[in-house]
Amino acid sequence: MGQADKTVRTVVGALAGVAALATLAGTAPLPALAAPVLGVGALMLLVTAYTGFCGLYSVLGVDTCPADAR
Repeated sequence: MGQADKTVRTVVGALAGVAALATLAGTAPLPALAAPVLGVGALMLLVTAYTGFCGLYSVLGVDTCPADAR
């Protein structure tokens, strides 16, 4: 996984986490079901950004890491 991919995953994961917490607090105009969905999505994005491994990428054969970084 390339650095740009990690950065995007971190930012989107953090935003999803904030949206999940805002939904739980009742300050976001989202249905209650959105909180756990956003929370799980946020955790998945943040973990894959931290570890640099995405299982879906492995299955699909996607590689976002530049060739010179290997």
